[in-house]
Amino acid sequence: MRAARLAAVILSGIGVVTYFAWLLEFVLPTGISPLQQSAEQLLCAQPVFRLALGVSGLAFTLAGPPLLRLAPVHWMARLTVGSLGVFSIALLGDAARPGTTALPLLANLAALAGALSLVLWWPPGWRAWAVVFLALVVLTWLAAITAALLGPDHLAGLFTRAQMLVRAALIVVGVSYVVVTPGPRRPSARGRIRARSPRCP
Repeated sequence: MRAARLAAVILSGIGVVTYFAWLLEFVLPTGISPLQQSAEQLLCAQPVFRLALGVSGLAFTLAGPPLLRLAPVHWMARLTVGSLGVFSIALLGDAARPGTTALPLLANLAALAGALSLVLWWPPGWRAWAVVFLALVVLTWLAAITAALLGPDHLAGLFTRAQMLVRAALIVVGVSYVVVTPGPRRPSARGRIRARSPRCP
């Protein structure tokens, strides 16, 4: 379990850090307005953004197996880890072929499913965080859709970047819970044999 925790932390950390590579737009010439143009457009502005997004998707993909080992053995926790896997696929696809409408939609659905799954199985103290993130995921998604429909000069860039911040924070909190909360102890093979062996009178 210690190796799984270390792998989950390192891989998820790499994924989150590279997912924040869009912040480089403030030091690199992109020609993209952070307020008015979608963060998606950065992928066509500089190769570094596509590379970073691909690394992020790969890191989240590799974090899946160790997170599955750490997560509780029930379908809702598996749904949480699975949503991260779907999110990583969306990132990899977006890095390979930016501008595809289906991939940002897939990323939004994965974030929504992940936040909702946390509400369903986290204990009360942590569940409050999950409810907050679920609300933020929904609100930022609706804001981004509304800004896109209204057209230029309606802060589409601001809202898509807010979505990315919320998603990254959701992943950080979700992984933190799985890593710091010990799962149920699984009996060793020797313990299972002893439990099954009848005792002599």
